[in-house]
Amino acid sequence: MLDYTSLTPLPTAEELPCSDETPVDNELQNLIPNLLLAILALIWSQRQDWFFGVDMGIYYIPQRHPQPLVPDGFLSIGVERHKGEQGRLSYVLWEEGGIVPCLAIECVSHTYNGEYDSKLEKYVELGVLYYVVYNPDYWQRRDREPFEVYRLVEGNYIRQSGEPVWMPEVGLGIGRGEGTYKGWMREWLYWYDEAGNCYPSPDDAIAQQQQRAERAEQRLEEMEAMLQQYRDRFGDLNS
Repeated sequence: MLDYTSLTPLPTAEELPCSDETPVDNELQNLIPNLLLAILALIWSQRQDWFFGVDMGIYYIPQRHPQPLVPDGFLSIGVERHKGEQGRLSYVLWEEGGIVPCLAIECVSHTYNGEYDSKLEKYVELGVLYYVVYNPDYWQRRDREPFEVYRLVEGNYIRQSGEPVWMPEVGLGIGRGEGTYKGWMREWLYWYDEAGNCYPSPDDAIAQQQQRAERAEQRLEEMEAMLQQYRDRFGDLNS
């Protein structure tokens, strides 16, 4: 854990830029982590000890003009879920008790931003336990895989095998899957339980509920039809 106790005064979140102001290449860079956030809001709805940031600056090196590290998405556990009426402007480690995000996610787009080298080194420096690189469209350019998960082991990132990848410290797995989000059917990143079951998107969860309701209604109609057949054959049971 980084020690900020000897460094005063430290800038506050209000005094720091909330991001690096670099625009995303396409909407998927926001939609992919926002889906993970939306699913977390459902499955961890009773928990108040986590925060998932999307395109938000992480400040961990206090200096005169600090530059934030801005993942497409990141997860911290052991922090307040909501801070103040306005929420977080950025994630400032010295305002979060020094709690480092346990997971960072980068979605590689047309413009390469060092996800496999310079950013990776910064996440090592920060001490992020799990680092996910999702590269569904441009992975062959750099002789990579479309989905890679790394775990920090003794100061180095070690590629994790299999998919989904179970992260015991997080209590979740992460991997790819086909589904619908915001009305868009495609491959997304999803959370998984330890048995490898995918937690559905809000769209898919609603669709599943509708399907269950339709099946229940169909069963009820079938039972009513069977009961009517019985009445037609043997008469009213109350007669």
